[in-house]
Amino acid sequence: MTPPSLGTVLHAFLADELPLQKGLRPASVKAYRDGLRLFLTFVADDIPCRLTHITLDALTLERVLRFLQHLEDRRHNHRRTRNHRLMILHTFFEFLGRRVPECLAVAQQVAGIPSKRVPPPETRFLDRDEIATLFDQLPAGGRLALRDRTLFLTLYNAGARVQELADLRVEHLELGAQPKVRLHGKGDKWRICPLWARTATLLQQLLDEAPDQRSPARPVFLSPSGQALTRFGIYKVVRRHTGQLRTSEAGPPRHHISPHLFRHSCAVHLLEAGVDVNVIRGWLGHVSLTTTNRYAEITVRAKEAALRLCEPPAIAADGKDPKPVWRDDQALLAWLASL
Repeated sequence: MTPPSLGTVLHAFLADELPLQKGLRPASVKAYRDGLRLFLTFVADDIPCRLTHITLDALTLERVLRFLQHLEDRRHNHRRTRNHRLMILHTFFEFLGRRVPECLAVAQQVAGIPSKRVPPPETRFLDRDEIATLFDQLPAGGRLALRDRTLFLTLYNAGARVQELADLRVEHLELGAQPKVRLHGKGDKWRICPLWARTATLLQQLLDEAPDQRSPARPVFLSPSGQALTRFGIYKVVRRHTGQLRTSEAGPPRHHISPHLFRHSCAVHLLEAGVDVNVIRGWLGHVSLTTTNRYAEITVRAKEAALRLCEPPAIAADGKDPKPVWRDDQALLAWLASL
C-alpha cells in the first residue's frame, strides 16, 4: 500500500483532526497551521526543494532539532515561542505516527524532545483605580463611543477572551431581569456569565442602534463598515483608548495594555471581593483549578492582608513582653473582678 503524501496528511490534520476530533477553535487551528508552515518552509530550504516536493521521508529528527535551534538563533524567538512550536510538532508527529505507521519511529523520537524550562510569564492586571480612570477617559460622544464603552465593560464584566468577544452574537445575550451572556471559549466549550445591570443596559442600547439588524446571528460588536469586529480590531480599540492609561498616575508605567489584561483584572478583583476560587474558575472557563489559583499569587493586597493577620505582637525595647492589651481595659478588669 502506497503511503499518503505529505499534503494529504496535512489536510487531514488541519481539516479533520484539530477542528473535529480535538474540537479546537479556528484561531487555534490557524496557530497550528502557521507553526507547520514555518517548519515546512525551513525543511524546503534545508533540502533544498520546493514546498510541493517535500516527502514524508524529509521529516527527520535532525531537521526538527535544527528547526528549533533556528527559531532561537535566527528568528530570535523567546523560549516560550520555541516551546509552543515544539508542542505543535509533538501533536502533528503523534498524528503522523498514527496515520502512517512507517513514520512511527521518527514520531517517537520527536515526542522525546523536551521543552526548555522558562519562568512563568508575569500575570499583570489593572487596579480598580485604573479601571475607573479608563472609563472616565472614554469619549462620551461620537459614532463609536457607545460601542467602545460597551466593549470595555463587557470585557471586564465577563472576563472574556478577545476571540470570545469577537464571536459574540445577539442570540448569546439574555438582557431580561437576570441578564447573562453565553461565551464560546476554548475547546468548543460554552459558559454563562452574569452581567451587571449597567452592562446589560449598554448592550441593549447598542442593539437598539440598528433595530433592522436584530437577527439572532448578527455580531454584537461591529466595525464602521458593518462587519463583525475581529480580534485584531478589538486590539486596536483597546490600544487606542488606553494610551493615556499607560503613563497615568493610577498605576505603574506599562509596555502595552491588551484585551486579555481585563480578563486578569476581572479574576483578581473577584478574588479580592471574596468570591470562591471555584466560582472564578467557572466564570473564566478554566479547565484546571491550577490556572485559577495563580491569581492568588499576584494580588499584593491579599498578601498584605495575610501579613497583618499573622503579624507577631510588638516586643518591648527592653526585651520583655509588653503588657497584654486586656490589662488596660478597665471595664473588662472590673467585670472580671465581679466574677
